[in-house]
Amino acid sequence: MDKIAKYREYIQTLLTNYANDDVSNEQVETQLIFDTERDHYQWMNVGWQQFNRVYRCVIHLDIKNGKIWLQQNLTDQNPAEELVKMGVPKDDIVLGLQPPYKRQYTDYGVF
Repeated sequence: MDKIAKYREYIQTLLTNYANDDVSNEQVETQLIFDTERDHYQWMNVGWQQFNRVYRCVIHLDIKNGKIWLQQNLTDQNPAEELVKMGVPKDDIVLGLQPPYKRQYTDYGVF
């Protein structure tokens, strides 16, 4: 299995495991969006809480130029570390949610 195929599998497994612990109900749906053609992966909450619309991207990951980009994380989980435990080198993970000038100070990839 090539590197990108492994990364797709790791991301889908990670998001599925996280979303299984999500508290969804009749009004708020948990959605997993896996675009394997363009390599965009999201865990979403969509619905209503009383009179308030819920439309929240909980975690968003992309694969760009052979690296996994963490674009959004609204959890107390650390998906970057989980991906490292799965076998992804830290240099292949970019914290896209950090400004570009700060990425050099993380333990992860820069671009």
